[in-house]
Amino acid sequence: MRAVRRNNATGSFSWIGSDGWSARNLVSDGNEPEVEGTLSVQPQANPVRGFEEYFLNLTVESNRRNPWFVEFWEGHFHCRYPNSSLTPYNKDYKKECDITERLHRDNTAFEGQLQFVSDAVMAFAHAFRDMHHELCKGRAGLCDAMKPIKGTELLKYLRKVTFKGLSGDNFRFDPNGDGPARYNIIHFKQTSPGKFQWIKVGEYMEGELRLNMSEIQFKLGHPQPPESVCSLPCDVGQAKKFVEGESCCWHCFNCTQYQIQHPVDETQCLTCREGTVPDASRVTCREIPEVFLRPESGPAIGAMSLSSTGILITLFVCGVFVRHNDTPVVRASGRELSYVLLTGILLCYCVTFALVLRPTDVVCGIQRFGAGFCFTVVYAALLTKTNRIARIFNAGKRTAKRPSFISPRSQLFICSGLVGVQVLINGVWILVSPPRAVHHYPTREDNHLVCSSHIDASYMIAFGYPILLIIVCTIYAVLTRKIPEAFNESKHIGFTMYTTCVIWLAFVPLYFGTGNHVPLRITSMSVTISLSASVTLACLFSPKLYIILVHPERNVRQSMMPVRYNATKSPAVTGTTQTGSMMAAVICNQQKQPFHSTGPQQSGSSQGLDSGLQSDDGPFHGLFGLQNFAAP
Repeated sequence: MRAVRRNNATGSFSWIGSDGWSARNLVSDGNEPEVEGTLSVQPQANPVRGFEEYFLNLTVESNRRNPWFVEFWEGHFHCRYPNSSLTPYNKDYKKECDITERLHRDNTAFEGQLQFVSDAVMAFAHAFRDMHHELCKGRAGLCDAMKPIKGTELLKYLRKVTFKGLSGDNFRFDPNGDGPARYNIIHFKQTSPGKFQWIKVGEYMEGELRLNMSEIQFKLGHPQPPESVCSLPCDVGQAKKFVEGESCCWHCFNCTQYQIQHPVDETQCLTCREGTVPDASRVTCREIPEVFLRPESGPAIGAMSLSSTGILITLFVCGVFVRHNDTPVVRASGRELSYVLLTGILLCYCVTFALVLRPTDVVCGIQRFGAGFCFTVVYAALLTKTNRIARIFNAGKRTAKRPSFISPRSQLFICSGLVGVQVLINGVWILVSPPRAVHHYPTREDNHLVCSSHIDASYMIAFGYPILLIIVCTIYAVLTRKIPEAFNESKHIGFTMYTTCVIWLAFVPLYFGTGNHVPLRITSMSVTISLSASVTLACLFSPKLYIILVHPERNVRQSMMPVRYNATKSPAVTGTTQTGSMMAAVICNQQKQPFHSTGPQQSGSSQGLDSGLQSDDGPFHGLFGLQNFAAP
C-alpha cells in the first residue's frame, strides 16, 4: 500500500483481499485511502464457548505445561520473566515481569478463527474414537489393531466424522475432504469523511452467496463499482477472439455485412439466410420485404389500362359482328374463324390481369397456361385462314377438283387440333414441373416473390409453339401475297404477321435481359401480348368495321363484285394461268354467267376455284377480303 502511495496511484486499484489479511490492522493502519473500497473474504467463525474465560485466567505459574507461554507473556506485557532464556524477542526488554500482570479483556484480543482450531481438534478426536470403537471393540487403551495407526486407515474415519462443535455449529467434511464453506464478505469503507472501518456486506454459506449491494461503496459518495477489465465489450456487429491463454481478454472483429452476432457463441458470427439481412442491432436477421409486380404500381396500371382498352374494343367488334352477322362482309370474312380469332384476342388482353396478381401456386398455373394458350388460339385461327386461301388458289391453278377441308366445320376442326397441341404441351409441362410461387434472390438484398417459370427461360416452353405458328403463318402470308386484290385479306394477314414478328424480335432479348428484374420481365411480357393482340385486331378487323359502320351501302352482295372484271365484257379466257383469268372465272361463276375457255387448264382452274369458293356458307364465304374494304 505504501508503494501505491509513493507512486501517486491512490484510487487506481480496487483490492480483493484473501482471508490472510482481511480485517487486519497491519494492512489498513496508515493506509486507509489506499485500502478504501477493498472487498475481502473472511472465514465465518463463532466464539468457542468457555475459551475466553479459560485463557484470561491463565498465568505462567498455572500454565507450566505450555513451553511457549512464557514467550507469549513476555511479548504481551513487554517484560523479561525471571530466569527465562534470552531470545531475539526479549533481549530488549528492561522491565522484569511480576505477579501483578494479568490478562483481561482490555489488554487481550482474540483471533476470530479459533473455531477452526477447535473443530480440527474435535474432528481428530471423533475419528480416533470411532476407529477405536470399531477396531478394539470397546477395550480400553490401544489394541493390537491400532498398533501402529495407519494414516490411510485413520483418514477413512476422519472423512466420516460429524459432530456439533464447541462454537455450536455442525461440522462435517464434504466429498472433497473440505470442511463447511462459510465465509463473511467484508468491505473496507469510509463511513464518514476521515473515518474508515471494516463492515460485513454479505456471506457465503452452503453454496449460496448473499450480498448487500447497498452497503458497498468504493469511494465516499460513489457507490458504483469501478471498471476493471482486460478488454472492453465488443460493439454491435462484432464477435470476440480470445487471447491465447487468457479467458478474460479478447480482440473484437467485425462481422461481415450480412452476418449477426451468434446468439450462443460470442466468438462467432452467424450468416443470415437468403431473404434476410441483419437488423440495426446486428443481433437478429429481419425478413426483406417481398417485391413483386403489385397491381397498384405504375407499370401494372399501364399494362392493365392497355389491356382494358383492348378488351372494350374487342367486345365492341364482337358486338358489331354479332349485330351484322348475316351481312356479306361478315359472312365473307369467315364468321366461325373470326369469332375464334376474337376470342383469342380477348384472352390475350385478359392474361395481363393474371400476370399482375400476387404470385401464388394457382396464379402461377393460370399464367403458365394462359400466356401460351391465348397466342395459340389467335395464330391457330390465322394459320387456318391463310392455309385455306393458299390451298384454294393453288388448287385452282392445277385442277378443277374442289379442295378438301375448306368447310367451316373443317376449319374449326383444324383450328381446334392446332390449339389442342398447345393444351397438351401445357398439360405435360404442368405435370412434370408443377407451377410454384417461389422467392427469388437476384442479389443479397433482394427478395422477389415470383413464379418459378419467370426465373429462367422455361416460359419459352409456353411460347415455343405459338412462335412456330407465327413463323408458319408468316410464310403463308408471303406465299399468298400476290393473289387477286378482291381477296386481299391475305395482305392484311401478312402485315399482321410482319408486325408481330417485329414485336416478338424485340421481346425475346428484352425477356432474357431482365432476368434479375422479374417485375420488368413480367411487364414486358404483358405489353408484348397486348401489342400483338392489338396489331391483329387493328389489321384484320378495322377494314371490315370501316365497311360496316362508315359505308354500309357497300355491305351488299353487288358490291362484293370487283368492278375491274365484268363477265359480259370478258371474251374467252386465253390459255394462261394468270390470276386475272382465275378472278374472271370466280366472278362469272358468282354472276351465274357461262364461262368460256379455250384451254383445258383454264377451265379446270376456274371450276376448282368456283367449287372451292362456293363451298362455304354461300358464294361470299370464300372472299376473305375485298378490294372495297379499303375504299374510302
